[in-house]
Amino acid sequence: MWSKDEIEGKRKEITGTIKERIGEMTGNDALEHEGIADQAEGKAQKEFGKARRKLNEVIEKGREANIGQ
Repeated sequence: MWSKDEIEGKRKEITGTIKERIGEMTGNDALEHEGIADQAEGKAQKEFGKARRKLNEVIEKGREANIGQ
């Protein structure tokens, strides 16, 4: 299951893509660049959330293994 950071990051990526496309279509360079920045921020947040989730899964498996001993 995706973490809160992964979901929020994906939302920022999608919003950024929309802004970039609208900026391209309207000739609004500022909006286009803002969209690109939002996409990068969203990707970083999503990847951070993914890494955090994976780390928590490893920790949980370790705890379960210690309980079974």
